[in-house]
Amino acid sequence: MIIVDTDVLIDALAGIEPQRSMVEEGLRMRRLAVPAIVYFELLVGTRSEEELRRVRDLLRPLAVLDFHREAAEQAAAVGRRLAGKGLTLPMADLAIAGICLAMDRPLLTRSTKHFGRIEELRLEPMTQ
Repeated sequence: MIIVDTDVLIDALAGIEPQRSMVEEGLRMRRLAVPAIVYFELLVGTRSEEELRRVRDLLRPLAVLDFHREAAEQAAAVGRRLAGKGLTLPMADLAIAGICLAMDRPLLTRSTKHFGRIEELRLEPMTQ
């Protein structure tokens, strides 16, 4: 299972490659999951009923991962380590990273600058 970040799904919805193809293939293979925070970000970002329908259609087959106790512990540890280095990440990104770390799963994202700060987090490469 690969955990998918918001930016990749937004790009897939817009038809941007290679994200569109990667998400399509991941859906076909049933390999993708989204953190609940990503689910929320996508829904709240819709601007019309048509966009909301398209987002829900995309999300429907995906497993939705909760932000549970172990994920919270992992996210907090990452946040503390980064703060000790004078770095920060948005809370949503820390939560996403915490879920990935707690589940020992890679993250598919374009935000490698942010998530790349987390040494123990595996990032899934963008490939065509």
